[in-house]
Amino acid sequence: MVASYLIRIIDWLYIKPVSRLISRDTFGYGICGAANMALDTLWYFIIYNYIVAHRFIDLDFIVISPHIATLIVVFPITFFTGFWLNRYVAFRVTHLASRKQLIRYLLSVAGSLAINYACMKLFVEVFNIWPTPSKMLTTAICVAYSYVAARFFTFRKS
Repeated sequence: MVASYLIRIIDWLYIKPVSRLISRDTFGYGICGAANMALDTLWYFIIYNYIVAHRFIDLDFIVISPHIATLIVVFPITFFTGFWLNRYVAFRVTHLASRKQLIRYLLSVAGSLAINYACMKLFVEVFNIWPTPSKMLTTAICVAYSYVAARFFTFRKS
């Protein structure tokens, strides 16, 4: 029910100037990605400020900084919302079992994390580019990788 409502909104937004430039799947993927990123930011803000409350978390064997503790809590939430949005709204592919797609999605997210790490190390430490522009460039690379992985691996059509 929620998915069909979201699909109707995306279809309503998919109008002539946009529809001539990109496919419906790409547009839907972009909308779903932007929505998941907004949810990620909202959850991060709430959990960082009101649950973790800027405190270090002492687990006796390790102390976790507040921003990393929040990341650990938020990641599974946005991982599953991202999977749901891609499976049921952006690509609407159901010929594969949910478990198989979830494993493929996990692999593609792991690839994104690896690319993020490698690009940031390369741009900042090797090419001496400032961190913020490096993160912007890295994000662009990861978005392209994530779309290709989702379209042709995780949610490919039979």
